[in-house]
Amino acid sequence: MRVQTVARPDRPSPLVQPVASGPALLAKFFRGLGDPTRIRILQLLVESERTVGELVHQLDSLQGRVSSHLACLRWCGFVTSRREGTNVYYRVTDTQVRKLLDAGADFLQEHCDEVSFCQLLDPKQLPKPMGPKRRTR
Repeated sequence: MRVQTVARPDRPSPLVQPVASGPALLAKFFRGLGDPTRIRILQLLVESERTVGELVHQLDSLQGRVSSHLACLRWCGFVTSRREGTNVYYRVTDTQVRKLLDAGADFLQEHCDEVSFCQLLDPKQLPKPMGPKRRTR
């Protein structure tokens, strides 16, 4: 596998990352959206830019958790930030984010039951494996 440095001039990284492509890159893209808190953050930011404090209040979540999700969304390119005095304001990077969220909502209009009942995507709902029974002596 060829390793290539991913250049992010706004966020320099000492790490050297393998560059994903094709289906692997698309799967990584969707994993970036794979948390309900990140989806809710994007829904709020599509409406208007907000500070971390505003997001914490609206999500009723801990500041550290919101900041971690924002870092993921920013690193993946879904959101960007700007500083104004002591505040940092976050916003979505472009209109494609709104279109993506709308496409997901449209898909769920037709396939809500299937997604809701899919146990492969929500391992918390899977029954715990029994495993082999142990013999007692």
